[in-house]
Amino acid sequence: MWCSACCGDVPTLETLAAVEILRRELPELKVRVVNVVDLMKLQPATEHPHGLSDRDFDVLFTTDKPVIFAFHGYPWMIHRLTYKRTNHKNFHVRGYKEEGTTTTPFDMVVLNDLDRFHLAGDVIDRLPGLGARAAYVKQMLRDRLIEHRLYICKHGDDVPTIRDWRWGGAAAGRKTSTEGDNV
Repeated sequence: MWCSACCGDVPTLETLAAVEILRRELPELKVRVVNVVDLMKLQPATEHPHGLSDRDFDVLFTTDKPVIFAFHGYPWMIHRLTYKRTNHKNFHVRGYKEEGTTTTPFDMVVLNDLDRFHLAGDVIDRLPGLGARAAYVKQMLRDRLIEHRLYICKHGDDVPTIRDWRWGGAAAGRKTSTEGDNV
């Protein structure tokens, strides 16, 4: 199992897209997605009135599993908010790296390594025992990034399947295992 966390609209979209890729390519993986709306929840309750207790934080983020955290700001902010937590050593944060120029919206997240392909690759890199089994998935992720670069250079726009991506779009008409949880 691994935990995927996100904060912000674009990081959340990219996190869900990464989860969909991994579900399709490595269906045996177990994932928990935590969408953080209030960053102060990451702090201990003793540090901030919105903070979570250590117990509640550990239930959400586990005490020993990798956490890939996609954030719409500087990665150090998440590390500073979680440094007292049990599983802090397993947090890997992707966020703003001050990379980019006038380009496409998806290319901006690619330039900051915050896209679905980098996030999915981070999971593969951080889960023990996946290395050889998931090598073909890592290659597919790299190929998709190359295809993205070639497409935007030629067309000046994002690949339509990326630009128009929606959660569950690939599974249209098919129920997902968590559909009943949606309110």
